[in-house]
Amino acid sequence: MEHNALKELYVAELKDLYDAENRLVKAIPKMAKAASSGELRSGFEEHLEQTRGHVDRLKEILDAMGEKAGGKKCAGMTGIVKEGEEIMEEDFEGEVMDAALISAAQRVEHYEIAAYGCVRTWAELLGENEASTLLEKTLDEEKETDQKLTELAEQINVQAKASSGEEEDEESEEETPRAKARGARASS
Repeated sequence: MEHNALKELYVAELKDLYDAENRLVKAIPKMAKAASSGELRSGFEEHLEQTRGHVDRLKEILDAMGEKAGGKKCAGMTGIVKEGEEIMEEDFEGEVMDAALISAAQRVEHYEIAAYGCVRTWAELLGENEASTLLEKTLDEEKETDQKLTELAEQINVQAKASSGEEEDEESEEETPRAKARGARASS
């Protein structure tokens, strides 16, 4: 009985991931368009192709089990994608927007890494060897994407800080003469 319950959970989670990946196929182009960094944009475009492959793999796994791929809504990814959309609606520009996009993308990757790690383990336990191999490959790709995002963040976050710092310096330079003028008036 437990074996059947685990298989039901496994199938449900595969369907959940199938929906999640399809949501990402729609969301990633928007993120790529919002990116100012060519390297980040290119990374999103590469991952879009990988994500389409993930959709195909999940469908292949579910088809092999005689299961329909659709029919489940991934509430977790729905929320993460919504947060990403909200970030893109902010008035951040340049490197700061890129830093925000990386943050949103890494939330996606961490969610996927956790989910693929679970379904891969369940596939192994259930003797779904071919599925396990496909899921391991997908998990590795998600981890690689997360690592690439981390490496980009190391550059872009520094640039975002620098561009933000320049604005702050300009603002404090503007405030200083006014403060001196107020001080001069007070002593007269």
